[in-house]
Amino acid sequence: NTYLSGLSIKELIKDHDFKMNDLKTFLPAKMDELKKNLKILYLGYFINWIPQEAYYYAVENTGFETNPDRTEGTFSKYASLDDLTDGFHYYLSYIKFGIGRTTSDSAHEVRDNKITREEAITLVKKYDGEFPKKYFTETLEYLDISEDYFWKVIDSWRSPHIWRKNNNEWELKKAVWYND
Repeated sequence: NTYLSGLSIKELIKDHDFKMNDLKTFLPAKMDELKKNLKILYLGYFINWIPQEAYYYAVENTGFETNPDRTEGTFSKYASLDDLTDGFHYYLSYIKFGIGRTTSDSAHEVRDNKITREEAITLVKKYDGEFPKKYFTETLEYLDISEDYFWKVIDSWRSPHIWRKNNNEWELKKAVWYND
């Protein structure tokens, strides 16, 4: 049941004169081979996991490069570089819970003593809940839904104890920068 470029392996061999050997590089590894030959290691096993420090370590030791643009919904350029829909995960969290990517990222930075709470509040106010528009069209196509349907579903997840409409705009009832 494996397909490459929309064609089954059988079709590729039968109709396009490929040999199984030609295709092996593109096929998933066999589970028994993975189990005996694969060892999963995380960078956090070797260095204390502090996102900003892990970023610096990756730059110094691997040639890692940041995004040319800031990641939508937060303040960094070094997260979510390989996933077009990741911004929507965090945006949906913001809609459902009132807590977006910036809240999560800046809270971690405060706990690691990289920024102050006041700096975090400034970042949250500026970026939390930012809509991830860069890959919006691709996401709609991937989900096979219309933009109208997307917004209908989004708004259906706004809890009335978290959100209110003010001048036809959604706003949080309580936010970290409110003084009450």
